[in-house]
Amino acid sequence: MEIIADLHFHSKYSRAVSRDMTIPTIRAYAKKKGIMLTATTDWTHPLWIREIKNELEEAGEGVYELKGEKQENDPKFILSVEVSSIYKKGDKVRRIHTLLFVPSIEVAEKVNKELVKRGVNLASDGRPIMGLTPPNLIEIMMGIDERSFLIPCHVWTPWFALYGSMSGFDSIEECFGDYSKYIYGVETGLSSDPVMNWRIDELKNRSILSNSDSHSPMKMGREATVFVPKTEISNDKSQMTKFTYDDIRLAIMRHKEAKLKIGYTIEFYPEEGKYHYTGHRNCGVSFSPKEMKKSGVICPVCKKNLTVGVMQRIEDLANRKEWMIEKTGKSGVKWIMDPEKNHPPYAKLVPLNEIIAQVLGMGVASQKVKNMYEEMIKSFGSEFEILLKVSTDKIESKYSKEIAAGISKVRSGDIYIKPGFDGEYGIVKIESDEEMIKNPEVQKALF
Repeated sequence: MEIIADLHFHSKYSRAVSRDMTIPTIRAYAKKKGIMLTATTDWTHPLWIREIKNELEEAGEGVYELKGEKQENDPKFILSVEVSSIYKKGDKVRRIHTLLFVPSIEVAEKVNKELVKRGVNLASDGRPIMGLTPPNLIEIMMGIDERSFLIPCHVWTPWFALYGSMSGFDSIEECFGDYSKYIYGVETGLSSDPVMNWRIDELKNRSILSNSDSHSPMKMGREATVFVPKTEISNDKSQMTKFTYDDIRLAIMRHKEAKLKIGYTIEFYPEEGKYHYTGHRNCGVSFSPKEMKKSGVICPVCKKNLTVGVMQRIEDLANRKEWMIEKTGKSGVKWIMDPEKNHPPYAKLVPLNEIIAQVLGMGVASQKVKNMYEEMIKSFGSEFEILLKVSTDKIESKYSKEIAAGISKVRSGDIYIKPGFDGEYGIVKIESDEEMIKNPEVQKALF
């Protein structure tokens, strides 16, 4: 049994976030996706933590669930929040986002009081901006409860990231100093995947986490981290619904006494991320690291500095060459493996509603796409079950050859990709535009 977890997204109290991001809706979509463990999010916001206290109840040490009538395999919650640290170190302004994890609502409220004492305006945004450094935050949290911890998030994006080319550092040690030993892992973000992070020596013995950073319910689970038992202790699925905050914390720490470990991660195609390549969005130019060796960092159109993308930044900091093993699983999913076995494998997927929309030649917001998505979830249980496990023969027999083929192409990685750059999302399609026009389902939709 597996615990599929998405531990980073936002509530309706964060800027540019859907009003639908409420606790009941988060739980409902987590269940559709197949997510068993999710974040409460935004617990620093005074209105949101009030909703957390009113709507959730403890379901195990440091783990919460929605009050009221319970259903089988209801998703659970733990307390995490993203915060934005903006401060000056040396001669440079640093802008770093981190995820804070605490073991209880009581600890969260104590942390909030300490932040307010230090002048942080928690009511301004669900992701508060503060002048406190990440080491300051670790000191505050662990001073209240030593089980609290911090994870640097979307670590490669140019702005607001640990390794960011515009405002970050070149290493964990440079940023955290004596507190580096408390950094148990990093979050890849949408513009990088694990194999890119395996190239950094200081991440060799740290966990590589993946989360959606979603601002709307349907985007939840576009990346996820999957926890599994360190040893196969039981075939009873109910055993995996009885876990604690410490079980998750110790798994991320890779602690010898942990009952769980990270079994694998589910990844967004990093090329679809907004900062994968180097470029200028307004000038319409982008470059791979190989192309940058010829072009340099000056935009050929406006003659200003390009926004250095994640791929190039990794090339700048990497201590080792890219090295991986590809293996195809029973359902046709392509798994990427670490040859040194320091890190778990991962698979890259495209969200189910996007596959359906591309096959039908419609937008993801169209009612026909929404109806088919809901129908498929009802038929097969959850989105991750469909994307990772259900046989394509079953999908074809119940729906169509084109839907089954689309899912098969995503599993195998046989897709069309155009990398994103400088704040513009990349394009990932199951077929190129020319191939799509030949698709019978698209022809039906068009004519």
